[in-house]
Amino acid sequence: MTEFLGKIVDFMNSTNVPQQFREVDARGLFTNSWFLVPFIAFICYNLYKQAVNTLVMTGLGFGLWLFSGSSYMEGMVVNGILQLNKVLPVAGVFIGAIAIAIYFLFMRSD
Repeated sequence: MTEFLGKIVDFMNSTNVPQQFREVDARGLFTNSWFLVPFIAFICYNLYKQAVNTLVMTGLGFGLWLFSGSSYMEGMVVNGILQLNKVLPVAGVFIGAIAIAIYFLFMRSD
C-alpha cells in the first residue's frame, strides 16, 4: 500500500501540483471570462433547479479554499515552528465545515 501511495506522491511532486495550488491567483481567476461565464452558468442552473445542497457545497469549497490561502494560514508556521495558538481556530473552521457538509449531504433532504 505504501508503494502505491509513494508513486502517487512522486507523481504529484513531479507535476508541481502543490506549487500550483500555492501560486493560484484568485483575483485573476474571478476576472477571467473563460472561468467566470461557465461558473455563473453553473450557479444559475443550480438556482433554477433549486439544488441548495450543491450550492452550499460549492460555497463551502470556495470558502475553505480562500481561508486556506489567507494570511492567517500563512502565519501558522513561523521559522519552521508551528504556532500552537493558531491551531484551535483553524481546527474549529474545518470541523465546522465538516459539520455543514455532513448536515447537507446526509441529514437534510431536498
